[in-house]
Amino acid sequence: MKQKILGLDISTSITGVTIIEQGQIIEASYWDTRNKRKFPSLYEKADLLQQELWNIKSRYNITDIYIEQSLQSFRSGFSSAKTLSTLARFNGIVSWNCYKTFDIKPNMIAASSARKLAGVGIRRGDNAKQKVLEFILDKYPQITIEYTKHENPKPGMLDMCDSIIIALAGEKIAREDKIT
Repeated sequence: MKQKILGLDISTSITGVTIIEQGQIIEASYWDTRNKRKFPSLYEKADLLQQELWNIKSRYNITDIYIEQSLQSFRSGFSSAKTLSTLARFNGIVSWNCYKTFDIKPNMIAASSARKLAGVGIRRGDNAKQKVLEFILDKYPQITIEYTKHENPKPGMLDMCDSIIIALAGEKIAREDKIT
């Protein structure tokens, strides 16, 4: 049976999602839960993601799930304790939904490890998001990146790119696990 990898970059605002089979991107997209009227709490956001996971299950025989590990530590100028706590809670909810939907235990992978496994070279001082975007544009020209009028990637594009990296890294891990 061919491995079909589901890669997720989970966030309370936009979640990137990618499905990969044999190094080929079958689907890459994102789920937008930023609208506060439609998604007033984590639970409504989780409901949408649950529906999307069922949709994926109905179309693909997913064999492995890889999720970007949520941030665990503080860095000055970045996320607050409350934000990190909320993100970790949401990550847990969606991870559980993955397990219940596919009967597969999701594997967590750190963003830096995923980038390294996928072959994205990042040196100290580099903008990781920019390097990931350049990697995707270079290696996967079939992936459409939409831009704002100011030529920045539109919301969701970088999340989708991150999920591609997670899925690529996950496929590499799954392939190596199968060999050993």
